[in-house]
Amino acid sequence: MAAGIPDVRKLFIFTTTQNYFGLVLESWDQPLLSNCLEINNFLDDGNQMLLRVQRSDAGFSFSNTIDFGDTKDKVLVFFKLRPEVITDENLHTNILVSSMLESPINSLYQAVRHVFAPVLLKDQEWSRNFDPKLQNLLSELEAGLGVVLRRSDLSKLKLKEDDTRGILIPSDEFQFWIEQAHRGNKQISKERANYFKELFESIAREFYNLDNLSLLEVVDLVETTRDVVDDVWRQTEHDPYPESRMLHLLDILGGSFGRFVQKKLGTLNLWEDPYYLVKENLKAGISICEQWVIVCNHLTGQVWQRFVPHPWKNEKYFPETLDKLGKRLEEVLAVRTIHEKLLYFLPASEEKIVCLSRVFEPFTGLNPVQYNPYTEPLWKAAVSQYEKIIAPAEQKIAGKLKNYISEIQDSPQQLLQAFLKYKELVKRPTISKELMLERETLLARLVDSVKDFRLDFENRCRGVPGDASGPLSGKNLSEVVNNIVWVRQLELKVDDTIKIAEALLSDLSGFRSFHRSAEDLLDQFKLYEQEQFDDWSREIQSGLSDSRSGLCIEANSRIMELDPSDGSLKVHYSDRLVILLREVRQLSALGFVIPAKIQQVANIAQKFCKQAIILKQV
Repeated sequence: MAAGIPDVRKLFIFTTTQNYFGLVLESWDQPLLSNCLEINNFLDDGNQMLLRVQRSDAGFSFSNTIDFGDTKDKVLVFFKLRPEVITDENLHTNILVSSMLESPINSLYQAVRHVFAPVLLKDQEWSRNFDPKLQNLLSELEAGLGVVLRRSDLSKLKLKEDDTRGILIPSDEFQFWIEQAHRGNKQISKERANYFKELFESIAREFYNLDNLSLLEVVDLVETTRDVVDDVWRQTEHDPYPESRMLHLLDILGGSFGRFVQKKLGTLNLWEDPYYLVKENLKAGISICEQWVIVCNHLTGQVWQRFVPHPWKNEKYFPETLDKLGKRLEEVLAVRTIHEKLLYFLPASEEKIVCLSRVFEPFTGLNPVQYNPYTEPLWKAAVSQYEKIIAPAEQKIAGKLKNYISEIQDSPQQLLQAFLKYKELVKRPTISKELMLERETLLARLVDSVKDFRLDFENRCRGVPGDASGPLSGKNLSEVVNNIVWVRQLELKVDDTIKIAEALLSDLSGFRSFHRSAEDLLDQFKLYEQEQFDDWSREIQSGLSDSRSGLCIEANSRIMELDPSDGSLKVHYSDRLVILLREVRQLSALGFVIPAKIQQVANIAQKFCKQAIILKQV
């Protein structure tokens, strides 16, 4: 090679290395590029098939072999397809580049799982020409590597269940407990693993086939998953589930939900597909994101922190990425909804102002469901440009919307419905300013509503359910559950008024006073429901030591006996125990942590419940 002309082969090696390790190579001079023996061997010797690059104290180290010790740090490997000298011509056709993280097993497992198995097993072109026996072997290799990875992590780090490096998706976690149930060292460990395995079975199939589910089916799956992880955390039959492992599980569950939503919505053209279709799918996606955020907040921030046998010790877990994805989807829905409402108010001749081809032009080339910190600035810039485009149309319809609302403002219910129907438009600065008086009227109506809720609560809270002066009553609910359900319904109503006010009225002078009053009422509601639960807990625990209460039952209790005087069958299982079981189940579902003594009695009563009911019928 002529002097002064750079060796493009070596530049390729060093540029790739620089990019991979994220370093600036200013200190690497030309002699190093030219005189590194290992690099020269790899490039100039057809028999030398491999070049390994790794960080070292001096900068980088190069080798033509991979030693066992190399697996501790990141490793970059260049290797050849064919045993040839590397030239300018074959540089990009004969060199493969691979990285190795954590361990060779992990790197091979991830490569098979995410690259080669999908291509060779799922791609029609390749799978058609790939021997079925080899397909089975590849599937077995993937499964086997996963098993080895999970087992080697446990033995290597001696942290047992605290290590989750091999658990990347929920199915990995389910598989972990299946393996532990079969391979555990002690019988008690196998029983515990089998217990968790059985709990996870109710959602395992759905997560294995997640991509085949609909958005609405996954909305339901979020609720089912919540119940399962709650059961896993609050079980007391075996040693508790490790907190670090549960934190990781909540995280990967949220990640799976988020990726599922992105994949499903990615099949739609969110700007051109029919509004009703986009709206329906976006709302389902938003619900999945919101509900899982609520689940994590409720369980780790409240329920589990108060669960005495196994309290959550860390801060509450907040799935930030999923939350931001949900908010992005809300923004997309708002953009489509605003456009739809503008079309509704503008005369047909003016629709051209907001024609699809122009309004959504700023979003060209953006996939709005791909939320991450890198796409956020691009998204905000597109939204800003979009708002400039619709500004003239907003000016035109502000007056029309004002006239429409002014005609119905004497009816509180109609006024509220109108603001809810057009809330996306009312949020727009131009329209919000135009509707100042109408928004003041709405705030006054909401203030009156909160006063009515407070008065209704104060008049009924000490009464008997079902009476004119007591809480409204539901079917098949004991007094404590009925009262809590009743006050929860009031909470929802007050919470709805707060949300509409925060969304549309936060700039008004009376908003802060309203907000304080509404929040104070919510605090009263929460205090009332806690008092109801505490009174019930004290009453039940007192009854546990009173043989006349009908609540006394032990694991070795006789469920029946024959009366010696007349030979009749007596069943020692009171109706109060049946009611207690229902109360425990319903209060748990409402988020209350049942005291350990009461839960223990309920567990014993549950074992005899079916037999007792049958015997009573006899």
